[in-house]
Amino acid sequence: MLTHEQKVDRIARHLRERNSSAPLTLKKRSVSHQVPKPLDKRYSDEKLDISDLTGILAIDPHDKTCTAEPGVTFVNLVNATLRHGLVPMTVPEHKAITIGGAVAGCSLESMSYKFGGFHDSCIEYEVITAKGDVLVCSPDTNSLLFQMMHGTFGTLGIISKLKFKLIPALRFVKVVYAAYDSLAEYLSAIRAHYEKQDVDFMDGIIYAPTKCVLNIATFVDSAPFVHRYDWTQSYPLSMKTGEDDYLKTADYFFRYDTGITSTFPKSFLGRLLFGKFVGSTAKLEMFRKLRKFIPPEKIPLTVDVFVPFSKADDFFAWYGREFGFYPLWCVPYRAMRRYEWLSEELFEKTRDDLFIDLAIYNFFKRDKNYYRILEEELMEIGGLKTLISNNYFSESEFWTIWNKKNYFTVKQQTDPDNILRDLYEKTCTAARGLGR
Repeated sequence: MLTHEQKVDRIARHLRERNSSAPLTLKKRSVSHQVPKPLDKRYSDEKLDISDLTGILAIDPHDKTCTAEPGVTFVNLVNATLRHGLVPMTVPEHKAITIGGAVAGCSLESMSYKFGGFHDSCIEYEVITAKGDVLVCSPDTNSLLFQMMHGTFGTLGIISKLKFKLIPALRFVKVVYAAYDSLAEYLSAIRAHYEKQDVDFMDGIIYAPTKCVLNIATFVDSAPFVHRYDWTQSYPLSMKTGEDDYLKTADYFFRYDTGITSTFPKSFLGRLLFGKFVGSTAKLEMFRKLRKFIPPEKIPLTVDVFVPFSKADDFFAWYGREFGFYPLWCVPYRAMRRYEWLSEELFEKTRDDLFIDLAIYNFFKRDKNYYRILEEELMEIGGLKTLISNNYFSESEFWTIWNKKNYFTVKQQTDPDNILRDLYEKTCTAARGLGR
């Protein structure tokens, strides 16, 4: 077993000794939780092995912090922190998402209406640059590097260690499923809970404009019964409005692991036979192995969009006309600060501190480029489209959303030869098989 310092030294030494300026992709132990992209250039890139960065280095119950390596999965992290009565401030919905991936790819979940994204709980990173230097950054040290690591998909350097905040947790979570007959009532309820900050968790599913379910949840000490949704029962198919539900805390965090707005198989018999084997990780690993045989046009549209709350009514009206596709996963998100990675042009379009993250999953229509249609609408209203999906922005459009000046200031420091590709190149061109 190597120590953390020995692992970092191995990676840094490899980068210092590397002579090529060809693109480099990281080899990790956990499967990528990006939307499948069969033509992505990363599959043929030279690989840098960081698969041993999977250790939890310290949990401090007094200061309520954890220090860990980036390959730690959230299921392992939650199991470890719960022994101390603590959990991360934001836990993404899939068990095998890693803490490094949560920073690089903008992870959020049902505590995000209070705490923002997982990155908002981070207080320090150790970063290995493409030149093999090892930097420590925080809000006070190398502060721009610290702020810009979020959402940059590993293009500014390799996060080799993270320190982040934890919060107290109880053994169980009680969920109340509140049903609303209109989007207006649904949004009003979200706003009311956001202003009161009166529950621990909030997310929901919009099954149709006239059937919207808001999941309101709180930590509790005890439970009269508990449900699990990782085998015969599917969470999105099992919500019973008007009835209370109870889950063990860890089971609550990963209740969507086998499906968020859709689940396969749906029947009891099918889930009895195969339900344990069709989690998110298994599906993504199967795609990775079979990607050469899957035509890109056969992959459904899968995308998350962030809509400013003040524009939500107009967006839903537009979406109903243009897409008319449901169900949608709905996660309220609190922007904790004026993020350095976003452009001034974007801030001129919205002053909102509350956003609605909408997950549009398994949309199969292909008569138009619906990814592009979403991009154009979001640019108009000051919204965001996560970069884990297919992206069709022009380069000039892209840098009216993300902060070009801040990004390349850090890029020049950490990867001046662009061996990790820049953010536009990695997510908009190379991901579709274009360019180098």
